[in-house]
Amino acid sequence: MEARLTLAEPTPRLEMRGISKTFPGVKALDGVSLKAWGGEVLALMGENGAGKSTLMKVLSGAYQADAGGQMLIDGQPVAIADPIAAKRHGIAIIYQELALAPNLTVAENIYLGAEPSSGGRIDRRAMREGCRPVLERLGAPFGPDTPVGGLSIAEQQLVEIARALHAKSKILVLDEPTTALSSRETDRLFALVRTLRADGIALIYISHRMAEVYELADRVTVLRDGGYVGTLTRDALSAEALVKMMVGRDLSSFYTKTHDPHGSRGPVVLEVKGMTDGGRRVRPCSFQLHAGEVLGIAGLVGSGRTELARLIYGADPNTAGTVVLDGKELRIESPGDALDAGLAYLTEDRKALGLFLDLSCAVNINMGVIGRDAGRAGVLNRAAGRRRAAQAFAALRIRAPSPEVTVGSLSGGNQQKVLLSRWLEIGPRVLILDEPTRGVDIGAKSEIYRIIDELARRNIGVVVISSELPEIIGICDRVLVMREGGIAGEVGGPRGAPITQESIMSLGAGMAA
Repeated sequence: MEARLTLAEPTPRLEMRGISKTFPGVKALDGVSLKAWGGEVLALMGENGAGKSTLMKVLSGAYQADAGGQMLIDGQPVAIADPIAAKRHGIAIIYQELALAPNLTVAENIYLGAEPSSGGRIDRRAMREGCRPVLERLGAPFGPDTPVGGLSIAEQQLVEIARALHAKSKILVLDEPTTALSSRETDRLFALVRTLRADGIALIYISHRMAEVYELADRVTVLRDGGYVGTLTRDALSAEALVKMMVGRDLSSFYTKTHDPHGSRGPVVLEVKGMTDGGRRVRPCSFQLHAGEVLGIAGLVGSGRTELARLIYGADPNTAGTVVLDGKELRIESPGDALDAGLAYLTEDRKALGLFLDLSCAVNINMGVIGRDAGRAGVLNRAAGRRRAAQAFAALRIRAPSPEVTVGSLSGGNQQKVLLSRWLEIGPRVLILDEPTRGVDIGAKSEIYRIIDELARRNIGVVVISSELPEIIGICDRVLVMREGGIAGEVGGPRGAPITQESIMSLGAGMAA
């Protein structure tokens, strides 16, 4: 299934034909084909494990494809035996984890491995002058002598792009480039992508964020389970078509609710009264959460959503406010107090604040209840922990070889499910989920939505904080909208206004009557 976009160049800048790659016991790629033209943005989409990264590693020379496939650049067959050969053919890949030397300057990073010399010594002046034009072309706010370690993530990304352009790259792959960027930095990156497209570079843009794909892509190629599914042109793009290609089912199945959000509304399980940090980031906020309800908290960036959650959970100190759980007023001075009372919080930053990436999935899952497995002599009952982890793997459908693998080796969606399973093990009455699907693919999102629905069906009160309005609208029964640190209003519920993007945005932007 491929609809061709009319492009000025008759020959693709890059063509990959029938690429396969087999690892012991796993066929990661099965006859995948891809075309990318100069002067276009080709989005590459698919769930984690679909084969996107493997295909790009074949392109970069990091992996060698199985026999039978072929790669062509500007219509000519090429053999890419290693990353050096890929660079020679004008291929550059910028990964999520940037490959820079932080102790070196911008110029030294751009020239790394190809330093000019004079009289047997590195010509640093030539390096500075040689990279200055490309930095000016990109509008870089730093110079050649700036140490890379002092730059922001967005600026370091710019150094990587400068290195690619300095090397005369004509095929540039961007792998999830906005993951660590702010909205303003993302806008600047998008402007740069459009400039590079206008310069005739073939850009392959890997992302799971549909909004980015809609904004940038001329065409979208989709992989699933290591195979090529199809390619859509810009005028044929839709959420329904992309989701069906990626996961093999319709978008309508994503937000199916099996819990009854209004028909048998449970009692109030959580009541927050006047919670504030003195107005620094959160003004006094009050709300109720019912058992079996999924309550959304929406609002623009900086509205105070996460800050309110952290005050409730005891992660940050409040100056006033009370938390009442099942009719009992709690004294929460730390997250440990909240957990002991049955109130759990899943952080928005699972890597920095949630998971122990170098430890196994089993250890991460059991971390919140490890005291249950301590024997009389202080020896852990490891068998109990293994059983608990195995049960969590089955219940949350965590995809990994076993619970003993390190959690850092898992995809974003599976890491999120490991962290979620840790808090479910404590048996919470209320679970606060802060950006629960950030950085996860479409299939993992669907799984997380299923888990949230199941928790509500089990009469647990769930609070979902999310920046994605379709997600808020799809899974929440009622939505609180925050603005400037306070609750601006509420939509949904038995008697509330319908939950729509317009109703949420009007409250969040202060436009509601």
